[in-house]
Amino acid sequence: MKPAPLALELPRTKGATRARTMRAVVKATAGPGAEIREVPVPTCLPCELLLRVLRAGVCGTDLHIFEWDRWSQGRIRPPVTLGHEFVGEVLERGEGVANFSAGDRVSCESHIICNTCLACRTGNGHVCENTRILGVDVNGGFAQYVTVPAANAWRAPSNISIEAAAVMEPLGNAVHTAFAGALSGCNIAVTGCGPIGLFAIGVARAAGAARVFASDVSAYRLELARRMKADAAVDVSKENFVERMRELTLGTGLDGVLEMSGNPQAMRDGLTALRNGGRLSLLGLPKEPFDLDWNRLVIFKGITLHGIIGRRMFDTWYQMDNLLTSGRLDVRPAITHVMPMEKFHEAILLLKNGTAGKVVLVPWGLDQGELP
Repeated sequence: MKPAPLALELPRTKGATRARTMRAVVKATAGPGAEIREVPVPTCLPCELLLRVLRAGVCGTDLHIFEWDRWSQGRIRPPVTLGHEFVGEVLERGEGVANFSAGDRVSCESHIICNTCLACRTGNGHVCENTRILGVDVNGGFAQYVTVPAANAWRAPSNISIEAAAVMEPLGNAVHTAFAGALSGCNIAVTGCGPIGLFAIGVARAAGAARVFASDVSAYRLELARRMKADAAVDVSKENFVERMRELTLGTGLDGVLEMSGNPQAMRDGLTALRNGGRLSLLGLPKEPFDLDWNRLVIFKGITLHGIIGRRMFDTWYQMDNLLTSGRLDVRPAITHVMPMEKFHEAILLLKNGTAGKVVLVPWGLDQGELP
């Protein structure tokens, strides 16, 4: 027997009728920009959850979509509500959903997978051949309400802040990258201290790395790296990364590099600074192809390269949940701004200027200081 649908009441208008529309940040047309629009409240279909969005994180991908770069032009089909990092409260569950209740607070895996392709059926759904992404291919969480597949919902740990719960999706990128190789007792460098790089510093420390070093060209981001308790923060616009890593590791070299910047020189320097047999895990995306001395930097050194995308479903989520609930991982120092969703354009400008860590948005109808 299928579970009966379950619902909490949506907010009502002054006329005591159920709200039919909501505000959302929408990529409305094929071109630069995004706008706040009044759009229909989504309908909760079978196997879905309707969520009241409580908080939503702004990502570099949102900046790419806003600026309408080459990737966005080939991927986005407007109109679409943006936002793939968010936490929400369950309002309704569709037919066939039994494992969630009204009022549950859930974070969401943004990748909707097919479960039928070769990758999915061999335990590699994170590289599903038919992936659709919330806030990219289907409507996302920069809104008052959103529907998600129940299979993509994850009960947020009860002992973390609502802002931390909002950024579990990008935190999962950091966990996936860090856990792609050995951490315990290792010397690890994180190259690129954007939000995911900052998260990775905390993850590596929580998982038992002996030392965690960070590099960037931004003094602001390096200060955030120190707040995340990096053992050393290296400004590579002023210091030689390879020499500094040799000094910090007493000449042995790094065991692992978590590459978050996409900068070709950071990748070359990371490979050079690795000891023989080390590993380079790559999440950062280079803007263009680039040359690399494969013989000297990879093959002759026996380096292991990992290409990282998304989160392993759902291995990464269990690892992340354990780190958060144990109290060993605190991501709050990386969350620098919490602001109303109506200030989305201001949030985009902060990201563009590199004057923020992770920015979290508070939807309409919620107070910034409110903990729902």
